[in-house]
Amino acid sequence: MATLGFIEYGDASPEVRAVFDDIMRTRNTDWINNFWKAIAHDPATLRRTWESIREIMAPGALDPLTKEMIYLAVSVTNQCGYCIASHTAAARKAGMTDAMFQELMAVVGMANETNRLVTGYQVEIDERFKTK
Repeated sequence: MATLGFIEYGDASPEVRAVFDDIMRTRNTDWINNFWKAIAHDPATLRRTWESIREIMAPGALDPLTKEMIYLAVSVTNQCGYCIASHTAAARKAGMTDAMFQELMAVVGMANETNRLVTGYQVEIDERFKTK
C-alpha cells in the first residue's frame, strides 16, 4: 500500500479532480493509475509532475515509442518496478514488439555493465569524444 494511501476520484478535491480529468482526457482513458492517486495527496506535486510529463512525452523530435522505450530503460536501471510495468504497457501500446523489448533489455544490461566498469576503472574521457 502506498505510504499515504490513494486519493480516489470520488474523494478528490476540485483541484485534484481537474488534474485527473486532464490525465484521462490526454491519455484517452477512463481510469487513473495508482501513481497519480498516490501523489494526489500533494496537489502541487501532482499538477507539476503531470504538466512536466505531458509536455515531455508529447510528440516532438522523438516519436512516442522511442520516448516510452527510453523511459522503460531508465526505469529498469533505477529498478522501479511500478515504472517498468507502466512504461512497458505504454511502449507495447505504442508498438513495441517482444523482439524490441528483448533487444532493449540487452542494451540496458550492456550499458549498465560497461558504465560500472568505466566507473570502477576510472577511465578518462578520450579527447576525440570532446570535439564536435
